[in-house]
Amino acid sequence: MPDDWPAIADHGLIGDLRTCALVATNGTVDWFCAPRFDSPSVFGAILDPEQGGSWTLSPTGEVSRTQQFYFPDTAVLITRFLTPDGVAEVHDFMPVLGAGDPEHRQRLVRRVSGVRGTITMRMCVDARPDYGRERCVAEDSGDGVLITGDGVRLGLVASTDLSIEEGDDNTRVSAKVELSQGESALFVLEMLDGDDLPSSNAVDLTDELLDATTSYWRSWLRQSRYVGRWREMVHRSAITLKLLTHEPTGAIIAAPTTSIPEFIGGSRNWDYRYVWVRDAGFSLYALLRLGFTDEARAFIGWLSERLGDERQQNDGVGPLRVLYDIDGNRPVDETELEHLRGYRDSRPVRIGNAAVDQLQLDIYGELIDSVYLFNKYGSGISSDAWDDVVKVIDWLMENWDRDDASMWEVRGDHRAYTTSRLFCWVALERTIRIARQRGLPGDIGAWSKTRDDVYERIMSHSWNADLQAFTQTEGGTELDAGVLLMPMVKFLSPADPKFLSTLEAVEKGLVTDTLVFRYSPETDGLDGAEGTFSLCSFWYVEALTRAGRHDDAQLALEKMFTYANHVGLYAEQVSATGDQVGNFPQAFTHFALISAAINLDRALDTGDNP
Repeated sequence: MPDDWPAIADHGLIGDLRTCALVATNGTVDWFCAPRFDSPSVFGAILDPEQGGSWTLSPTGEVSRTQQFYFPDTAVLITRFLTPDGVAEVHDFMPVLGAGDPEHRQRLVRRVSGVRGTITMRMCVDARPDYGRERCVAEDSGDGVLITGDGVRLGLVASTDLSIEEGDDNTRVSAKVELSQGESALFVLEMLDGDDLPSSNAVDLTDELLDATTSYWRSWLRQSRYVGRWREMVHRSAITLKLLTHEPTGAIIAAPTTSIPEFIGGSRNWDYRYVWVRDAGFSLYALLRLGFTDEARAFIGWLSERLGDERQQNDGVGPLRVLYDIDGNRPVDETELEHLRGYRDSRPVRIGNAAVDQLQLDIYGELIDSVYLFNKYGSGISSDAWDDVVKVIDWLMENWDRDDASMWEVRGDHRAYTTSRLFCWVALERTIRIARQRGLPGDIGAWSKTRDDVYERIMSHSWNADLQAFTQTEGGTELDAGVLLMPMVKFLSPADPKFLSTLEAVEKGLVTDTLVFRYSPETDGLDGAEGTFSLCSFWYVEALTRAGRHDDAQLALEKMFTYANHVGLYAEQVSATGDQVGNFPQAFTHFALISAAINLDRALDTGDNP
């Protein structure tokens, strides 16, 4: 692999609950969108080392090896450089001083310290706004350097001298500092408002910012109820899900990146910096299971506004869209950024996502299951929210048997997907449960009849007697890992012979060791291959657990842990070579890890199936 393409897995994640940054093990911030997840990138070198822009901080000489890890139970990242001359560490974080901080200022803080010997470090900020389409101007101003371009206003301050370098294609800001043991240098990049100028205040307060940020994360994590066998992996996944929440709105995004390829050199490159109802619903489930009810309450509030939005009713996709931007609006149209090479020359690079116009019936089940869980474990939904749920169910009663794009957003022809029917059943069944538990008004008789009709449809049309398995589509012959969810959503008993034979068929057709393909890629109407889906691999663990195969489940889970990167993060998929591929990190992979670990823990402790 060329030196300018770090592996997808060779990154840690930092964030401030508004946006995130990826920090490579070589000390480069190569992905950062500001001020929000779905804003254009300021640093995008992961998609093009020449054009994307980056913030580098690394030794000037030979590096023997690097190590990267988190301060325990926080989102503060440490990158350690080991060289023949000594050892240095870079501490990277985005300050979060408290929940809902009204005075929040968006900053990227980098503190480099000499640990042993003497090392010369070089720093270079090469900001390129608007996905590298714009160039910046840098000038001495205030207590540091003011960097402006395309509406972006950044202030860079440091504890050492900064130099402005005029290049042919962009203006860069650099510094060089020699550090001996115990010495340190500070660099702070702040998103400025209005006419604000760079201020050394952030440098002066770095120690306080670091202490407050570590305290915030540790205090937040103490809410977790998980005390099981895999605490480190579960809690790292919880912190990752928290990092993917947009605190001001309550939105939960699918991933902080765009166009990280599912296959190196392929074209399956999508923008995931949005709120998928499916992914957010699953993430909400995981957070509730761990005891994080504030995040659940915030997302339910965000979701309630979408449910009450009448604008979606007559455009063919129903009361909800598959995905939204952070504000709950339709994302920008899907377009290609032709000036970017793409990760390791995997084109196209896309922004926006055309899946927004798809019909995906499964989202209603994932949505209402989340509402049901919040009603069960949280403070309960409001009367207005219940009215909106009833409206959704009224629409679903008339539309559940339509062909759609499935939970996998297939871009070929719409078909009658089994998982879509399955989650229509979930939507109806959970609505009935909520009504009965709370004594809420609704036509439970009509809902029950339609629920039973959906059940009979799945059992009669999606069961293939020759394969002894539920198939991807009605009357089909292809398998789909989504059917592993049947016992998890209480559609079938995990001891049902039809589920057990389906599990066996999935093992034969889609499982390689413990890695699971979601389906045969040849069936989705897209060019190129893809890796195994880590989400489905964790679903497989949970299916084994529920089927009573606890030893197999534990082995599969432990093997899946070996595919995490060095700081416990997962991309969307794992390639045939065992490398992480797809957008990184992926929320639904981490939600599935949490769910699999919790349920296997319980099964191992009690000897029962969840």
